[in-house]
Parts: sequence; structure tokens; C-alpha cells
Amino acid sequence: MRVPGSSPMPFSWTVNPYRGCSHACVYCFARNTHTYLDLDAGADFDSQIVVKVNIARVLQRELGRPKWAREPVAMGTNTDPYQRAEGRYRLMPEIIRALARAGTPLSVLTKGTVLGRDLPELAAASRDVPVGLGVSIALVDRDLQERLEPGTPTPAARLDLVRRITDAGLDCGVMVAPVLPFLTDSREALDAVLTQVKAAGAAGVSVLPLHLRAGTREWFLAWLAREYPALVPRYERLYRRGAYADPEYRKALAARVRPLLRAHGLDRGTGVQRTQQGFPASEVAAKAPPAEHLAAPVVEQLTLL
Repeated sequence: MRVPGSSPMPFSWTVNPYRGCSHACVYCFARNTHTYLDLDAGADFDSQIVVKVNIARVLQRELGRPKWAREPVAMGTNTDPYQRAEGRYRLMPEIIRALARAGTPLSVLTKGTVLGRDLPELAAASRDVPVGLGVSIALVDRDLQERLEPGTPTPAARLDLVRRITDAGLDCGVMVAPVLPFLTDSREALDAVLTQVKAAGAAGVSVLPLHLRAGTREWFLAWLAREYPALVPRYERLYRRGAYADPEYRKALAARVRPLLRAHGLDRGTGVQRTQQGFPASEVAAKAPPAEHLAAPVVEQLTLL
């Protein structure tokens, strides 16, 4: 069984095989979670990766409990399950098999092309449970991408991953996120990424503006001060109320994105739905939601492992 237009679906639980992320995205919203391990949200998050080597065994035990209600489980909500370490530790195949055997819907959101290795597992799982897949592609400007996401596969490699997913008979949503104010939010920049996402065969697109939580905020603004010092005062004004951009900015972004989605035929499919504690459940995606949807309340999620 497969969800039509499937992509990462609304979920209640997450499984996180890794803590920290070698993708080293300057804007990563999960940075502050590393402080729970007495590690810092900056360089430690990028380089000190905690690997849960027994995760499949523990997951099987939890899924076997009588109280397990087969609620949807998401991966990629905190740190990427297909970051470089997965090429060595190969934790995801058994996780996928365990969830499918337990009749549990699953979804994956990733920047990592290692997911391509597991397409046979994911295709097999989709015959038994709903499977949602999404790839995160924030921008296609290679120079800026290298500075923002130094440890990630190139945008071209991720677009190819979208093609490989669809060629395997699975639908793939794309998350264009985060949109960076004054850097990647122009009509031209958004049109460039949506053009290539459409050509790659994405089933739908979600667009999210930058979110600056504690930990991420300090790290990102330090990077901005080095790379684009003139933008620092503008960001401080835009995020003066906290982690979310000013509501007027979010409305303006929604108004800019909506006609682009229509023009590319991406307003009818299912985009990536990412609901994360402390991360906005908002999106600019299917069926052109109203601008106020960008300010939707946070949806609680629980960590299974």
C-alpha cells in the first residue's frame, strides 16, 4: 500500500539513528539538541556524531509491545538519517524492515544521497505500509550552497536522487527549506530551484522560511557576520520577536511562492509535511494555502528512539 502523492507524512513519533550531523548546515534548526549531550551547538554538532548502533534491536522490541498503535514514524526530523555515517553503519535498512514488519507507516526526509542504496527496501516496505519520501533542496546556487551546507551532496546530486526515487516507482516530495531572507528568497532564486525540482519529477513541494531557534541563531548570525555583514541588522529586525520571521515577511514570501507553484504545476501534489517540536508545522505547498498558514502553531512530536 502506498499513499498517493506520498512524501513525509504527518507523524506522531520519530526515530533518530544519529545525533549531530556531518552535513554541517549553518542554519540547521536541530543544533541546540546537541547541548543535551554536553556538546556545543556549533562545531561539535558538525563533527561529534553519536551513532545508536543498537537502534534496530531496540526498535524491534518497542514495536513488539502490545500497546504499540502503529502510528506513523518519521525519520529526518532532527538530524539526517542518511548523513555520511550511514554509509558505514548501515542502520537504516533494518529500521525500515522493522517498521514495515510491524505494520507501521514510515517517512524519511533527507539531504543524503545514501538513501538511493535503500530504494529496494523502501519499495518493498511501500507494498505493506504507507511510505513517504522527501528530499531537502534549499537552493541550486552552487557557490552559496557550498558555504551554507558544506557537508551535503550537491543540489544536482539531490535532484538526481529525486529522479531515482520516482524511477523506483515511489513518489517524492521536495522541501525547499529554509528560504533565507535576502539571500535565496527572490523570485528568480525560487523559480530556479522550482524549475529543477519539477524537472526531476517531484510529486509536490513545500517551502519554509528560515527558523532561528536558540543555538542555531547564534551560529547562523556569526556566519552571516562573516559572509554578509551588511545583512546582520536586517536579520536582527526580521527576527526581533524570536525564532520566527516577522509575520509580514512570511505573508510576502507566501504571495511570492504561490504563483510560482502554480506556474510549475506544483500546487496540486503533496509537499513535505514536517511537524517537529519547536519547528513550524507551516508550509507553502499543495493547493496554495493562505499566507496565515505560514504562522501555524507548532505540532508536538515524540521520540520513539
